[in-house]
Amino acid sequence: MHVLITGAGGQLGSDLVQAFSGEVAPGGRRRALFGPEGPGPGVRVTAADHASLAVEDREAVLEAVHGLRPDVVVHAGAWTAVDACELDPDRALRVNALGTRHVVEAADRVGAHVVYISTDYVFDGSLGRPYTEWDDPCPVSVYGRSKLGGERECPPEATVVRTSWVCGARGANMVKTALRLAAGGGQLRFVDDQTGSPTFTADLAAAVVTLALDRRPGRYHVTNQGTTTWYGFVRAVLESAGHDPGRVLAVTTAELDPPRPARRPANSVLDNAAMRLGGIPLLPHWTDALGRLLGALGRA
Repeated sequence: MHVLITGAGGQLGSDLVQAFSGEVAPGGRRRALFGPEGPGPGVRVTAADHASLAVEDREAVLEAVHGLRPDVVVHAGAWTAVDACELDPDRALRVNALGTRHVVEAADRVGAHVVYISTDYVFDGSLGRPYTEWDDPCPVSVYGRSKLGGERECPPEATVVRTSWVCGARGANMVKTALRLAAGGGQLRFVDDQTGSPTFTADLAAAVVTLALDRRPGRYHVTNQGTTTWYGFVRAVLESAGHDPGRVLAVTTAELDPPRPARRPANSVLDNAAMRLGGIPLLPHWTDALGRLLGALGRA
């Protein structure tokens, strides 16, 4: 089997390359969701970062996919700078929505199965319970609208994986931000009115392998278990890394100065209902994954 991964230079994309290659990503578990032997022999991986394959370039995508003729395309390539998307909506739509159209078109021409990585930002965050795969999307940001646009470009037989609050050993994320700020002095201010499930790329990548190789159609919410706020998450990072969690102060989103350009969903909790009801093993609790990531970063 030949798997093409777009966005392979990102924090999830790089872990996807390792997971499909049968390796354990930094902070990952030795026994991944697809079993102790990895995805199995005969899986060939082509890793395409944005420099080698810009998904917004239709001709480049068609040429690359036609030449490679993969069996599965995992489309992790995206512009994920949420606030920057708000200031440049055309670029967000060009990369995240139209770029997905190009990937889907190319995959259809060679008969490849598509796995699209989406986000909790497709919801407005106003629901008083976790969002299931069957709840209606209603994004409140340009980023969310562009990623929902990508979902709508996917055919019914594609696999759509929604996730949230992503952290990994590579790239920028809240764990690394918290560690950097903790190394300085003073108090840290984080919002306590946005709730979600921190999701760690090593665990997420293993679940994507399972869904991709099974060619599971439809939408799947895939997050680590458990919920917290950004305030609670940063406190946990500091405490686990040996810093004083009392330095973290809780504020509201309205108190952020300066305010963020893009609105965030107040409730980003995704119910992993399709996995749970379908008998697919769920990811471990986020605190377990945090400990493994800090160990991989040498900060536990």
